[in-house]
Amino acid sequence: MNKEQDAHANLLIRPFGEDDYHAVISLWEQTGIPCKPQGRDSKEKILKELSNPGTLFLVAEKDGDIIGTVMATHDGRKGWINRLSVVPRRQHQGIATRLLKEAEDHLYRCGMEIITCLIEDDNPGSMEFFRKKEYIKHTDIIYFSKRKYPDV
Repeated sequence: MNKEQDAHANLLIRPFGEDDYHAVISLWEQTGIPCKPQGRDSKEKILKELSNPGTLFLVAEKDGDIIGTVMATHDGRKGWINRLSVVPRRQHQGIATRLLKEAEDHLYRCGMEIITCLIEDDNPGSMEFFRKKEYIKHTDIIYFSKRKYPDV
């Protein structure tokens, strides 16, 4: 059995459940994903996001531990991949690829023909991952945001 086959043995990709919240926050902290548990990443805000029928939030679970996440959302014309993350000890084993495929399939079923993601410039690993998955880096787009308060 090779490394990827071993990683996928007993791997369960399933929807996020409310009881997964603390494990997911811990995973995001381990992987360096900016996390605002007092704001946009509060349990209440995540559960509200999940009430949107276009939102899919998946976790990868192995041997009872949550080892990966991905969220897929859309605005009716463009799909978004968010929070694709795998714990460091399980990276480079095909888990992120499986999570991404599930998210993309969901967005295609929702009628999205464009799928996008935003990656911060200090995350070259994610940029390389998405490049290998045939995503195109756009250097001609400047991202602006306005925040009601710092934790959103």
